[in-house]
Amino acid sequence: MTNRLASSSSPYLRQHAENPVHWREWSDDAFAEARERDVPVLLSIGYAACHWCHVMAHESFEDPELAAQMNDGFVCIKVDREERPDLDAIYMAATVAMTGQGGWPMTCFLTPDGEPFYCGTYYPPVPRGGMPGFGQILAAISGTWTQRRDEVFEASASITEHLRANTGPLPPGPVLDDELTAAAVTTVLSEEDPRAAGFGGAPKFPPSALLEGLLRAAELGGPATAELAPSTLGAVERACVAMARGGIYDQLAGGFARYAVDPDWVIPHFEKMLYDNALLLRVYAHLARRTGDPLATRITAETVEFLDAALWTGQGYASSLDADTDGVEGLTYVWTPAQLREVLGDEDGAWAAELFTVTEPGTFENGTSTLQLLADPDDPQRFDAVRTRLLQARGARPQPDRDDKVVLSWNALTITALAEAGSTLDRPEWVERAAETAAALWDLHQVDGQWRRVSLGGRVGEPLAALDDHAAFATALLTLHQVTGEQLWCERALTILDRAVEDFTDPQAPGAWYDAPPGALITRPRDPVDGATPAGASLLAEALLLAGSLAPEAAAARYADLADQTLARAGLVLQKMPRSAGHWLAVALTRLAGPLQVAVAQDHSGDGSLATQVRRAAPGGTVVVAGERDSLPLLADRGQIDGADAAYLCRGHTCDLPVTTVTALPFG
Repeated sequence: MTNRLASSSSPYLRQHAENPVHWREWSDDAFAEARERDVPVLLSIGYAACHWCHVMAHESFEDPELAAQMNDGFVCIKVDREERPDLDAIYMAATVAMTGQGGWPMTCFLTPDGEPFYCGTYYPPVPRGGMPGFGQILAAISGTWTQRRDEVFEASASITEHLRANTGPLPPGPVLDDELTAAAVTTVLSEEDPRAAGFGGAPKFPPSALLEGLLRAAELGGPATAELAPSTLGAVERACVAMARGGIYDQLAGGFARYAVDPDWVIPHFEKMLYDNALLLRVYAHLARRTGDPLATRITAETVEFLDAALWTGQGYASSLDADTDGVEGLTYVWTPAQLREVLGDEDGAWAAELFTVTEPGTFENGTSTLQLLADPDDPQRFDAVRTRLLQARGARPQPDRDDKVVLSWNALTITALAEAGSTLDRPEWVERAAETAAALWDLHQVDGQWRRVSLGGRVGEPLAALDDHAAFATALLTLHQVTGEQLWCERALTILDRAVEDFTDPQAPGAWYDAPPGALITRPRDPVDGATPAGASLLAEALLLAGSLAPEAAAARYADLADQTLARAGLVLQKMPRSAGHWLAVALTRLAGPLQVAVAQDHSGDGSLATQVRRAAPGGTVVVAGERDSLPLLADRGQIDGADAAYLCRGHTCDLPVTTVTALPFG
């Protein structure tokens, strides 16, 4: 028997389709049933790659007695946080407010009007380690609902008022200038881990957006920020090397895990998320282009290979690979010295154990080790042969499940990274894959003029797209427009951007944006802080800034003004929380630099080499277009010089004389 989740567009929800719990998806009907039955709502939020979500599902949701208790006393709703980030944001804020911490699985009890009155995370099925058992929690909530209803409504009213009071717009902050960005960079550099690189301790997350911001600071900063450039670039290089050589990176198949549970990047939480790899692909490609570093170049290529081999669905990229295999975290990935010898023989096995830091005591659990590559092998051919054999042997092991859900914003981040990497590192096939992905999303995720956030197996889901979906997709299409010269991508991007401006603006606060589409929720969330993915508002600032350079003149001024209004509210985040403002930093630096725009006038019969050289040399965030005279707004009245391709550089509204070689440009 299955419940109502069997046909969901979320693989995470489908994982619970055979639970004896009468799960429902979030809907008006579910809350109507709660009112009719006069019972509270039990809301459980998680995601497919979450280890403890699986644990609680197995322990509690598959237990017939606990399921009966849930069914009798509650209307039970299951939500995929990746599909409904708006609900996740609202009820995570409630959970943190009530308990001081959050995480997944998230367990919230709501009134039939959706107001939370008791929240927590994981509960064991029976009392354990000072935690109450889930059955005890259910009984206590039911008793309170029945016997002390006034306390329930008092608590729900209080927490709902708190949530609404804390979703106001950021006030305009300090002036966005070189002094502010230099102060932000200085603060970030002071918090670098001097021993293991990166920032902060365990758990240690890849600082993806922050690294891109720091790279732009090293290239684009004004006088005060430019003084920090050597230190800034050094911090980026150290973090990228540490992650690439650590256990957080899959040394056999490529791809980064979501985070390391230790401060030294050795032990990953083994789930692999599309968004992490998309953001890191952009960083490593940028570093490879800027420095020519062989490690960064290799990691860029291997990350693309991982995306295509492990996450490509034929209609976009899947969301994640699970942390668990057959209920055991990391089972697919870890090794012992004996296992290496079994696959490779004694001599190669011993060599591989030393190379990958696989020890007898183990670096992980039960004598197993994650694979690290702390130094380049002395014999590259031997290394390639060993890695191939180990990967083949690993392929015969049980494999983690894949969440095949295609998320619009995460795929958009991937498109941008692929297009930038492909156009600057001479990999046109990456640009082609980016365009293929964009076309698939455009055809599937738009329904009756509205954008939808997810699809599964070629079927679009019901949840509407959020601000980050619109903004990231607009940026992706504007990036494709730049690298391919196809005007269609620009036209489509501006359509999406106009819809975002219409649906997500706060009319009372210019430059402030809601994260969620309009709807009947208890509050409309917005979070200006960059997290595992950039904030919706910082992504929108990037899209608006690009559109201000690439749109036809009449519309370009409007987009540029909106970008400036949005960035005016970024100052406070950059001042108070610079480590959580990496994407804001990247966009702010791009704006302060002009933004830089390079239009390359070329003949259709030429080889386009000047445009290619400009893309490789230009600082991150630079708008670069190429084409014939008058073919694009930036090429109006701009043509070749004496039959040679010519580059026209502008900083905002100030332009230099055209040049015919990349070395004549200030960054060439």
